[in-house]
Amino acid sequence: MTARPRHIAHLHLHSHAAPDEGRHADVTDLLTGITPHVQTVSPDAVQLDLTSALRYFDRSPYGLVQLAQLRLMALYGIESSAGLAANRMLATMAADASAPGRATWVPEEEAAGWLRSRPVTGLPGIGRATATTLGRYGLHSVGQVADTPAATLQRLLGAGPARLLAERARGHDPRPVVPLEPAAHLVADLVLDRDCLDPEGHHRAVLGLADQIGQRLRGEGQVAGRLSLTVRYADRSSTTRTRTLPEPTGHSPALAAALLGLLAALGLQRARVRAFVVRADDLLPAVGAPRQLSLDPRDARAHTVEKAADRARHRFGPRALYPATLADDHAPHRERKRYP
Repeated sequence: MTARPRHIAHLHLHSHAAPDEGRHADVTDLLTGITPHVQTVSPDAVQLDLTSALRYFDRSPYGLVQLAQLRLMALYGIESSAGLAANRMLATMAADASAPGRATWVPEEEAAGWLRSRPVTGLPGIGRATATTLGRYGLHSVGQVADTPAATLQRLLGAGPARLLAERARGHDPRPVVPLEPAAHLVADLVLDRDCLDPEGHHRAVLGLADQIGQRLRGEGQVAGRLSLTVRYADRSSTTRTRTLPEPTGHSPALAAALLGLLAALGLQRARVRAFVVRADDLLPAVGAPRQLSLDPRDARAHTVEKAADRARHRFGPRALYPATLADDHAPHRERKRYP
């Protein structure tokens, strides 16, 4: 029995409003009316496996993608750029090549030729450091990487990364579209009004998200054991870094320190940043979570101040108090109190 060819769609969502979890839930509910195989990709994308929906709707894969784009625009005013291909990686790259309101279809029989001409930086997960290393050896296109012997790639990148790069350069990606994430998590994201090149602006954005995710963790009585920081750039590429915390925590300063460490590791300098996403994973109930005792009285004072600030926010609203380092973000609201 021959397996049916897969048809995977990737939709970038272009919205003036910042993408929050409620909006992602609305989009997911809408698109599950087309296929139950829908996976959100933070901060502003969604993937669909259309394979099982073709017979029901009696449409071509491209027609189903157009239907999804039309419903998003008609019901939520969300314009999208879409990619359609035989796997998730190719669909993502096709969406990156599409203008808002358009869709790019890469049929399976044309995928190899289409992929060879793409720049190596277009492969998902290829960071700037890897691209720079490949460029030093004249490997700028996906086709050039695909033609490079495996032993050469291993000497340049190491065995694991070289094997993964070779598979991607040949257009292989067996990952399925997973409707539900197996682990609980919290996400806080920020879409900037304009591309930000200022390192200080990057720093402040991450501080604000750390404070936001800390408030939510404490409000839900949870602590996080792992943090991820995703930075999305003006060219729609993105980079993600992840760090396991020394101990699970919901303390905003500890979260901020870890996230700023991830930001520093990215070495953005003058990068044109469009959005930041912070994700907290490995969530545990705060009650009973392990915690290293500290003899530093400043640590106890910081926790005491944080609890008082949380009580004030609960009574007067989430913006009643905010960190002094974010004071300029609240400039029109001088009557609010600040805490150090």
